[in-house]
Amino acid sequence: MKIIRASIEFVKNVVLRFLKFMKFPYKEQIKKIVIPEMKKEYHVGNDFGIPKITKVVINVGIGRLSASSKNNTELVKKISDVLAAITGQKASVRPAKKSIASFKTREGMPVGLKVTLRGKRMEDFIYKFISIVLPRVRDFWGIPLKNIDETGNLNYGIKEYNIFPETENIQNIPSFGLEVTFVTNTKNREQSMKLYQLLDFPLWRKNQ
Repeated sequence: MKIIRASIEFVKNVVLRFLKFMKFPYKEQIKKIVIPEMKKEYHVGNDFGIPKITKVVINVGIGRLSASSKNNTELVKKISDVLAAITGQKASVRPAKKSIASFKTREGMPVGLKVTLRGKRMEDFIYKFISIVLPRVRDFWGIPLKNIDETGNLNYGIKEYNIFPETENIQNIPSFGLEVTFVTNTKNREQSMKLYQLLDFPLWRKNQ
């Protein structure tokens, strides 16, 4: 019985820890939580010295889909439309720099799509990502700390685009994943981790 109670308590703590939302919209959370806490912990005197997220980059690799598609133009347009619905911004096409026979790619063929968000669109995306998207990820246990690189950028891969609420009515598009990168204005990994924690990113510390 003790083991069962301990297991239930463990699951309860995990659920309470990870199924949470940002307390405030991005700018408000920076002002009310991030700046006071970072000033206190790192003895920063100026608000402008506080780490912030400066941009969010969303990448989609379509090399395999493009190689197997009969109509590349239509495929790129469909996926671009999905990204526009998710981010509120048009994606730029990334062409192949050289031909690779083993991957059936030719020079100039579309192999990826990229969106870079700043300002209000970035802030809205961060709030949506934490409060709506991550709770919908299947078997989500948090973002591993290893996803934060040495320069403090956080990378997270999403296997299927349809966990975004804007895509619920989108049909007849091949399944694809996204790589999301949150870029900060600091090169200090420790301070970046603290920033993500204060913004309510659900970081998972196990075995990190």
